[in-house]
Amino acid sequence: MGKVKITQIKSSIDRSRKQKDTLIALGLRGINKTVEKDVTPQIQGMINKISHLVTIEQA
Repeated sequence: MGKVKITQIKSSIDRSRKQKDTLIALGLRGINKTVEKDVTPQIQGMINKISHLVTIEQA
């Protein structure tokens, strides 16, 4: 599978506990922080749940 760059673009303030936990599980701890992950079904599902808080680029 390929790699993907995930950048947090919106705050986790006023978000549900599940969304906050998903951001932390991906390694995103603040706005404009970027992580690079392998694309797996688990990572893709996490991205889908918080797609309104992040941007995704193919790496």
